[in-house]
Amino acid sequence: MAASKQDLSRFSVLIVDDVPLNLTLVEKMIGRFGFDVRTAYNGLECMKEIIARKPDLILLDLMMPSMDGFEVITRIRENPDWAGIKIVVLSALNSNEDIVKAYSMGAQDFITKPTVLDKLTNSVAKQLGIPLA
Repeated sequence: MAASKQDLSRFSVLIVDDVPLNLTLVEKMIGRFGFDVRTAYNGLECMKEIIARKPDLILLDLMMPSMDGFEVITRIRENPDWAGIKIVVLSALNSNEDIVKAYSMGAQDFITKPTVLDKLTNSVAKQLGIPLA
């Protein structure tokens, strides 16, 4: 079934980035599919959002104040109640070391910035197990 024929609002996506323009761009990229999209400006806000309402997927920046993305991944993976949350890293960091570290810590995918629409939507669809046509 194509995405346009299904109700995707049942999927909650949390976008975490300390740059407001990045939040807006990513929100526009995936918002058109009808997901329940929320945003957080740093790792601490991300944790508050997860506690308030656990998302299905987090699109996570790594370089943020207060708590970086690596610490967010660690805290999520330490909590058994959050084991099912999918994490896709969206970061300007692109060294092999950072990529391997994110995957080894529990991220399901790693996309470097600037983000390409097709790559982002394909990753979101894959992590949520839905076709986006």
